[in-house]
Amino acid sequence: MIKRIAHIAIVVDDIDAALCFWRDGLGLDLTHVEDVPDQQAAVAFLPTGESEVELVKPTNELSGIARFLMKRGPGMHHICFEVDDVEACLDRLRAKGIRLINETPTIGTGGKKIAFIHPEGTHGVLVELYELTPEEQLLRHERQLGLADRVLHEGQVMTAAVMGFLQALVGNGDRAN
Repeated sequence: MIKRIAHIAIVVDDIDAALCFWRDGLGLDLTHVEDVPDQQAAVAFLPTGESEVELVKPTNELSGIARFLMKRGPGMHHICFEVDDVEACLDRLRAKGIRLINETPTIGTGGKKIAFIHPEGTHGVLVELYELTPEEQLLRHERQLGLADRVLHEGQVMTAAVMGFLQALVGNGDRAN
């Protein structure tokens, strides 16, 4: 059973440029940007009500996302539905002769069970189904902590660099007098 539209994924070639519209223009909040190595992509998450807009940028020019971007340009990539039981949905679709990309679910970001339905069977739209797993909250929390640690570390590095620059300026100013 379909529970909700979980997200709409939009392929972009520049997340920062895309944020000028989605965040700055529409006022959607950016919760975080996540590297998704198995998809060879970086994803920016912008919640809207019970759903999200995901801005997806390829991180490898040979990835499926990169090929999509080169062939079609930026734009909607797929729509994702949260379901109660992804295996049961796949069984139902298979019984109706609908072409699947994933015959069995794989584990996606955050530990979700995911599967894609081929656009041939959906009248041209790539559809993702996902089922929450108990591990998702823990994995998402761990990734957010990792991002927070990186931001903190980079902030400390930036502060040290600015302090070093300022000390060099002050030191050079003393020598000039």
